[in-house]
Amino acid sequence: MFDLNDIAMFVQVVRAGSFAEAARRTGVPPNTLSRRMQQLEAQLGTRLMQRSTRKLALTDAGREFHDRCAGAVDGLFEAGQELKTGSQEPSGLVRVAAPADFFDFFPMTWVADFLAAHPRVRLDFVLSDAPADLIAEQIDVAFRGGAMRDSGYVGRQLLGVRSDGMVASPAYLAARGVPGVLQELANHDCVNSAHPSGRTTWRLCGPDGEEEEVQVTGRISGNTAQALRKAALAGLGVALLPQALVGRDIDAGLLVPVMPQYRRTGRGLSVLYPSRRHLPLAVSAFINLVLEKLSAVEGSDAV
Repeated sequence: MFDLNDIAMFVQVVRAGSFAEAARRTGVPPNTLSRRMQQLEAQLGTRLMQRSTRKLALTDAGREFHDRCAGAVDGLFEAGQELKTGSQEPSGLVRVAAPADFFDFFPMTWVADFLAAHPRVRLDFVLSDAPADLIAEQIDVAFRGGAMRDSGYVGRQLLGVRSDGMVASPAYLAARGVPGVLQELANHDCVNSAHPSGRTTWRLCGPDGEEEEVQVTGRISGNTAQALRKAALAGLGVALLPQALVGRDIDAGLLVPVMPQYRRTGRGLSVLYPSRRHLPLAVSAFINLVLEKLSAVEGSDAV
């Protein structure tokens, strides 16, 4: 295997016309250049240049080798320069892993604005409530709800503690009644994340600030918040969901808060990426967009 650095040095030496001038241009000592050229000739099995104290002359093989390599060396150099200068502008594909309901609280218009501001960036969203394997799935950045856990990735909290509340459809409450105390939920249908036993424990912070818990059951469960929301809208039970997801439904009268004095806390939004070294500008730009937009919503109490 040839050392591409030796080939690049060969092209530089030929253009400089001597080892001394090539050394001045490249900053590599003349004796090092000479030794590297000897190594290249040994690998090729042929002499590339005739040397003298002040100048050098190419052999026929050296001239042909130079003509074939010079363009490739220039192309590599130009590619590196373009990448270096272009690195000041976000570019390239960014694969984003996010919760399944990401676009329920992050409008697609924000994505459109981001792409308009960064015309050299492409986005690929992988939406699932299951944790993504950033390395295996070639994910550049992942957004996850809930408390940030030690995953071996670089992470930071984007939004602080959130709170979820209980909601149900007016039709469900008309048919089953409105629970007055927390333990009455045990006699209601509750839609929640799947559990093998069919029972789930909801731990909620009550009006006195103390945590209380109740075991709930239901006839339908799901693994995304959006699925639970749609079940609640269909009158299938009481759901425990983020305000950001159901706020518009409540405003429209499609869902009704149930015992709003009880909230589930501890659900924030974190961002993860495989490594903090050489984080692409496109990835940094998208993280900053999410932080800016969601922080503004959080500050307005809309979330």
